[in-house]
Amino acid sequence: MDKLAYTALSAMQSQSVVRAAITNALANVSTVGFKDSFQIASAAVKVDGPGHDSRFQPGLTVEDVINLSPGTPMSTGRPLDIAMNDQTVLGVQTEDGDIAFTRRGDLRVSSTGVLENAAGDLILGDGGAITVPAGNLITFSPDGTVFAQLPTDPETAAVAVGRLMLRDASTTELVRREDGLFEPRAAALKGQDFNSGPKPVSISPGMLEGSNVNPVETMVKMLDFSRQFEMQLKLVKETQSIDEAGSTMMRLP
Repeated sequence: MDKLAYTALSAMQSQSVVRAAITNALANVSTVGFKDSFQIASAAVKVDGPGHDSRFQPGLTVEDVINLSPGTPMSTGRPLDIAMNDQTVLGVQTEDGDIAFTRRGDLRVSSTGVLENAAGDLILGDGGAITVPAGNLITFSPDGTVFAQLPTDPETAAVAVGRLMLRDASTTELVRREDGLFEPRAAALKGQDFNSGPKPVSISPGMLEGSNVNPVETMVKMLDFSRQFEMQLKLVKETQSIDEAGSTMMRLP
């Protein structure tokens, strides 16, 4: 009887990871550039140690691989907004100095004159941070080149001040960091750059990419999770009833 109760309780505890993943997806339905992930699969794990070989418990295999399928495109007309095409990702610098990647393209010029996105992540170019001359207007070409031009001198041609660090992730699995940014799954590339894939990288200026989370599908997952949790809770209660009935049968009249 203890095996049944232990298995049911272990399943209930592991469901907290599922609940966190579903809740996180629902909370980011309207987040610019948010990507869902292929995260969780159930597995039976053998319990090592003294005892019977039949001791197994349910476990979760977490594979938080980013799903780079495109989200809903939104035209903003804002020159500093960009949307990454295909499976292109944009390089940023984290607070601890690592290189990470994102699909968030709502860019701005910080008070220190460098490019960053609305989350405050420093945008990287092929040569490091991209510095924008004070008072200049910024535009982007489809290949990620950043141009600056003085608004008081529109006849002068715009000058290239850098190029965005764009990488094709079609052949590289990316996982989510604790700060929500992406990094290569390979341990040797954690916090580092990776080689771009075979597809050409490109952006769409004046556009933003919405989240690729399907709210209807995610709500169905949440309802299914709630039913599974209720079923497991009933199983624990039924186990308690069976155990009490067995103890009553063992009593001497």
